[in-house]
Amino acid sequence: MKIGLIQSSLTWENPKANRNHFEEKINAIAEKVDLIVLPEMFSTGFTMNPKAVFETMQGETIHWMQSLAKAKNCAITGSLVIKENDNFYNRLVFVFPSGEIQFYDKRHLFTLAGEDEVYTAGKKKLIVEYLGWKICPLICYDLRFPVFARNIEEYDVLLYVANWPKVRIQAWDILLKARSVENMCYTIGVNRVGLDNNNFEHDGHSQVVDFMGNYVLEPQENEGVFVIELNKEKLLEARNRLGFLNDKDSFDLKP
Repeated sequence: MKIGLIQSSLTWENPKANRNHFEEKINAIAEKVDLIVLPEMFSTGFTMNPKAVFETMQGETIHWMQSLAKAKNCAITGSLVIKENDNFYNRLVFVFPSGEIQFYDKRHLFTLAGEDEVYTAGKKKLIVEYLGWKICPLICYDLRFPVFARNIEEYDVLLYVANWPKVRIQAWDILLKARSVENMCYTIGVNRVGLDNNNFEHDGHSQVVDFMGNYVLEPQENEGVFVIELNKEKLLEARNRLGFLNDKDSFDLKP
């Protein structure tokens, strides 16, 4: 599976400007890719003002993602601010080339920024089945909580979209590698760059780590589109040969 990671600055609380910016980057991808990954809250930045920017599942950004996915014949994913049943969600949307949608609502809300005060936490883990791969998409702060990410579904890819600041980027690098090794999967992290309206600097470090903790794509610090290819045969060979997941603990996760 060939994947395009888009690491970019974001225009604060301006969905139209961000859609136009990402569309230019997507249209500039010369090679055929199967999946395009955008950062967390790619249409607004990590805002705690959802009333000003929320959309619905029938809104412009969702239709934009569907239109691009169909035009490019690839899946597109990233998170945005969604209002549903009078609640606001930091929702990751996975749009298939057909326009079909699956979504995941961020479970671990970032209390340090007050995200838990304005957004509603999700409860369900999502496993996306796409082109023979099982993908587990999660969002930013989820990275710090390995129990929820534990590979009990035999997924192949763990995917994080984020607005992770430069001041704590070392933790991002460490935890992405840890999630790969403990779950014997590919782990993809897509972060933003640039300064947000809260004066937090972001230096990206979007990256891809394989099932043994090796870099497929080393951490990137500049704005850009990075295309990588994953090899499922190598993943399955390592799992069959080493069998580490066979010895994992069983547990029940409370809602």
